[in-house]
Order: sequence, then structure tokens, then C-alpha cells
Amino acid sequence: MFEIKCHVIRETPFEKNRGFGSRSHRVILTAVAALLMAVAACAATPPPNIVYILADDLGIGDVSCYNPKSAWQTPHLDRLARDGLRFTDAHSASSLCTPARYALLTGRYAWRGRLKQGVLQGYHPPLIEARRPTVASFLREHGYTTAVFGKWHLGLDWTRTGTQLENVDFAQPFANGPLAYGFDRFFGISASLDMPPYVWLANDRATAVPTATVADSPVPKLWRGGPIGPDFKMEDVQPRLIEKSLTFFAERAAARDGKPFFLYLPLAAPHTPILPTREFDGKTKVTSYGDFVVQVDADIGRLLTALEKHGLAKNTLIIFTSDNGFAPAANVPAHAKFNHDPSAGYRGYKSDLFEGGHRVPFIAHWPATIKAGTTTHALVEQLDLFATCAEILNTQIAATAAEDSISFLSLLRGGGAMPSGPGVSPVIPPVRTSLISQSAEGRFAIREGRWKLLLWAGSGGWSSPTPAPGQWLQTHRTDLATLPPFQLYDLTADPAETTNVANTHPEIIQRLGRLLRADIERGRSTPGTPQPATFGTDWPQTAWMTNFP
Repeated sequence: MFEIKCHVIRETPFEKNRGFGSRSHRVILTAVAALLMAVAACAATPPPNIVYILADDLGIGDVSCYNPKSAWQTPHLDRLARDGLRFTDAHSASSLCTPARYALLTGRYAWRGRLKQGVLQGYHPPLIEARRPTVASFLREHGYTTAVFGKWHLGLDWTRTGTQLENVDFAQPFANGPLAYGFDRFFGISASLDMPPYVWLANDRATAVPTATVADSPVPKLWRGGPIGPDFKMEDVQPRLIEKSLTFFAERAAARDGKPFFLYLPLAAPHTPILPTREFDGKTKVTSYGDFVVQVDADIGRLLTALEKHGLAKNTLIIFTSDNGFAPAANVPAHAKFNHDPSAGYRGYKSDLFEGGHRVPFIAHWPATIKAGTTTHALVEQLDLFATCAEILNTQIAATAAEDSISFLSLLRGGGAMPSGPGVSPVIPPVRTSLISQSAEGRFAIREGRWKLLLWAGSGGWSSPTPAPGQWLQTHRTDLATLPPFQLYDLTADPAETTNVANTHPEIIQRLGRLLRADIERGRSTPGTPQPATFGTDWPQTAWMTNFP
């Protein structure tokens, strides 16, 4: 906001008859000129570069600024938070990889499309619908150069040689990859690093045809067997993605086209296979997973240093987060021996409806806008990126796009923030009041304020209670018919979700259940024109709707 102060100046009788030459008119003209200069200066402020870093399976308790009892330190992420804004109540849209990534890029929950549960594999066709806008396509339409380096995991139209998904002609280009959804360039892998095919992808094709096959690998490396290219080494993936990003920064710093850039950096780490490089192997003296996390942290430091070196840091919005919670495959008991809780006291892990499945680290850094050392407890979801970018550019979103996205730009600008001091967090009014979560099984939960309703008797994932325990968790099979059909938690009083208070608050259950049903049936959870909703007899995860007429 610009403030213009006008002082009252008394005129002489002679000056009163001098028209626009009078002192009062000169004051008015001066004020108008100042206002025009302020508007021009505001208009001349270039839009920020945007770097969105998505770690893979990183628990909120794996980042030391979120977990004082962490068994290792993440100094570069801590610095990012110290110099920026740390979110304590941020969530992925799903507790699994693929649906979380779909939501992040489209601003729309993945279950509104064909994926009702689970994830894609490396050979699957595209999940994002043709002509659906993404953050990348939106930003490119508004003058951004766009790039993605990393794990795509949203499907590709491979050239097929047979009827099986694995029947792929790797010598031919694929269609409907990242370049079809708004990215100018792409370098990375098709899915998780533990999923074949193990080939590098550059723009719209594999860099080499697979010439060998790798067998299944046990933990902690843990990958599935499949074809591998001659230029592909799993240990090289994390370093290669960082090098690509550093080169991209240098290119954009040297460019003279005046275009801002959007870099989406979906890392394949610290997801399995757990492969810290030699420099970091054994670094934490805890677990190889801890070593891998510390490597990721060091890589964030390299990216920050490069942005500063090229003079890009001040007007670059960096967001660091994770696609879901800690993966039990990284060995919960091994970390418990060191009193390390990757979920930082929250219940559950990746796959679950519980907070540990989808409450994630979320740090924003933008020196030109964000006040350093701030924290917000406001509710945000990763799919809010789309609407935030639109507000940054002062541009409207079409009714058929980003149906579930809500801007958090006011939080970045510190709207309503109180001065902070040692141990004091600024109070920033919330912009999002509710959100929807989904588990590995496709089960639903809805959050509004302090209340969280799970429309399922179990975890919805691999943790207890579940009829199908994950092989990595030391738990038992539960007959969910013996449990209450719904779970209600007061996250203010009980953030660890230890006590189901459904029996004592039936009115809250009804209110939240009806809100969730309405959000599903309207085809959107934000104000605007209702959109088509996908229903059918093959969606058992919505059977609960009959209880909320």
C-alpha cells in the first residue's frame, strides 16, 4: 500500500483566482503525480520466479525445524524456514504419491477423475485429462518459462508394441507427458525410483533404450525388477536432478528475454530405494534413510546458494514440501531406537487418513515479500498453489479449472501478522477453513477448523486399525465391523488423534458429512459454477453418503 500525505496550505486572496496555478491545485497535482508514480512502480514490479520443490515420502518429523527431537539436523531447510515462512498445518491432498501430484498441478482433487484409490505405475497412461489446465500451462500462458526435473508419476502415452502395459517401444517418443501439460522442458523419470522402467526421459522420449534387466532388490534399497537403460544408475538420480536445476538457474540468469520462470522439482528422494551417495552414507550415524534426508537437505542448500549467486533469490518464491508422510518401508522400528519420530507426534504414516499420512512440512521463502522468521498455523493444502499463482498475477481462473484451489498469497504477504519476537509466532488469519483428505484405499476425511471427521472405521491405509496391515508395520489385522463406522477427532485438544469423540458430537458429524457430500457432488469445493461430478456403482468409498441426506 502506498500512502500519500497532503498538507493543507492556506491561499492568499490573489492565489484563489489563479485557477490551476494556485497552490492548492499544485498540491493536488503533486498528489496525483505521486499516485501515478506509485502505480507505475507497482506495475513495473516483475512477477516472481517460482521454484516448487517436492520431496518424496519425507515425514514432517524428518525436518529438524519441525521436530526438536529429530535424530539428525537439516540446517539448510531450517535456514529456509528461518528466512521465510513456516506452515505448521499444511497438507497434501492424498497420503499417496500420484493423487497428491495430480492435485498439486491441477488444483483439483484426483478422485474427481478416474483414480479413486492407489497410484499409477511407470507404464500407465496419463492421469491428467486432455486440455485440463495445470499450474504450468497457466503460468506459461502468462509469460513464464516452465521446466520440470524429476519424478513425474502421472502417466505417459508410451508407444506400445503389444497389449500389455510393459510392451513399450522405447526408441519411439511418448505423448501426453509433461510437455503436453504446460512444461517447456522435462528431464526425469516416469514414476517412483523403485518402479520400472529405469530410463531417463528427456522432453518426450527415453534417452536410451533399455539393454538389461535388474532383479528385485531387498530393503533398504528396495526396488522392483524391470528393464534398465545403459545410461541409468539409480544412485545418480538425485545428483542429476540437482545438477539439471543448477544449470537451469544459470541459463535463466543469463537470459535476456525478461521472462520469469517456474521450476517444478519433484525429487525422487528420500523415497525408496534409499541410496545416499558416498559423501552422505553414514553421515547421521542413525539410518541410511537419515543419511538420504541429510543429502536432500544439503542439495536444498546448493539450490539456495545458486539462486543467491545469480542474483535471483530476492524475487524468487521457493516452496519446499513433501508429497505425503513418512513411508513405513523406511523402517519405523529402526528410527524408534534413536527416539526419532518421522511423524513428529502425529498418528500414522504414508497411506493413512491420520495426520501423519498427509500433514507435511511446508516452507515458503520469498525475500521480496515474506517477512523472515515467521510461522503460520493457518490451514493450507498443496493444491492451493494454482489459485495462489493466479492471485500473484492478478488474473482470474476459469470456472473449469482449479476447482479446489484457494490462494494463500495473503499469508505470504503476512496479512494480519503481529510483530514476532523470541518464541512468538505472528497471528495470520486463515484463508482456508476446510480441506478433504484421501487415503491409499481411497477413503475420505474432512477437516474444518479443530474438527476432523474420518468417513471410515480404520486408517484407510497400512496402519492399525486395518484389515490389511502393511508389511512394514508391526501391526495386526482388525475386523473393522467391530469399530464405530466414523471417527471424529478434536485436533486442538487431541492432535495425535487418540480419542474418537464421535459418540458425543453427532451434530458435528452430520455437519461435516453433509459438507463433504456437497463438495463431492458440486464438482468443486470452492465458490463458483458447479462442475460435473464422477459417480457410479463402482465407487464404494462413497457408500457413507447415505448417512448424510
